[in-house]
Amino acid sequence: MHRADYVIKRGFFALVTIFVAITINFFLFRVLPGNAITDLARVPQSTPQLRRALTIEFGLNKPKWEQYFVYLKNLAHGNMGISFTYQQPVTSLLIADLKNTIPMVTVGTVLAVVVGVFTGVLSAWRRGSPPDHVSTNLAIFAYAFPTQWLGLMLLILFAGILPAGGMSNPFLFAPEPFWQHLADIGEHMILPAGTLMLTAYGSYTLVVRSSLLETLGEDYILTARAKGLPMRRIVWRHAVRNALLPMVTLIALDLGFIVGGAVLIEVIFSWPGIGLAMYEAIVQRDYPMLQGGFLILTVSVIVLNFAADLLYFRLDPRITG
Repeated sequence: MHRADYVIKRGFFALVTIFVAITINFFLFRVLPGNAITDLARVPQSTPQLRRALTIEFGLNKPKWEQYFVYLKNLAHGNMGISFTYQQPVTSLLIADLKNTIPMVTVGTVLAVVVGVFTGVLSAWRRGSPPDHVSTNLAIFAYAFPTQWLGLMLLILFAGILPAGGMSNPFLFAPEPFWQHLADIGEHMILPAGTLMLTAYGSYTLVVRSSLLETLGEDYILTARAKGLPMRRIVWRHAVRNALLPMVTLIALDLGFIVGGAVLIEVIFSWPGIGLAMYEAIVQRDYPMLQGGFLILTVSVIVLNFAADLLYFRLDPRITG
């Protein structure tokens, strides 16, 4: 019963958070100056009649509260609206963008986790040694540097060696064989996924190092040492398993934000994912695309946090005590 109460409480909190996020998501962009029709005023061919007709077509002539209830009604039916720019359903556009974003960010995140865990364990195991100093300082630098700076540095260093923009070769006018096409995408993915890895791995290194150092001071680790077990076995078989518990929450948070696309990374490398789509929607004041993109980002963060809570509770039931 205690477990059921915990799950229900967390689930209710997640639903309330989603509703609040939807409301903020709707009004956030409408308090900014201008809208999707504003830029047309600078186009010579646009007339007041055309702008008025588009305002009515987009529903921007209605009061904000009425637009809000229309938005909630459509959202309840799974309809995120029609893009002002592309005149296509937002859902289908964002699904296509997600299909491009998820492989790239999955590769970057997996690499960040693997490298971060390995370097974090190495730093804690060899605390105070040169490898510890090098690993920790590199992690701090990677964590501190802005994402756009790292991306631009990789772009400058490797632009003549690796593909620096897009998702595939734009000069191919005939379909490629499947494996050749896959290799082309993988080659274009190196720089954006590498930037994402460098951006994320530092936090994993520092968290794992701190958690493992704390775990190595526990009584059961001292007992294992007293039994004469090899240090390698103590670290990897006993300490690491418990030290990785904080990683569950950190990975869930990162994955939630990553589903929304690393906006700056996708813009720098022109990767046609949801991050680039949201950036273009901001420039064009495309409210439905912005709302849909931020809704996917918000829901993914909340759902993955909820999953992390349940997994953390499963791994360590003491957190509810």
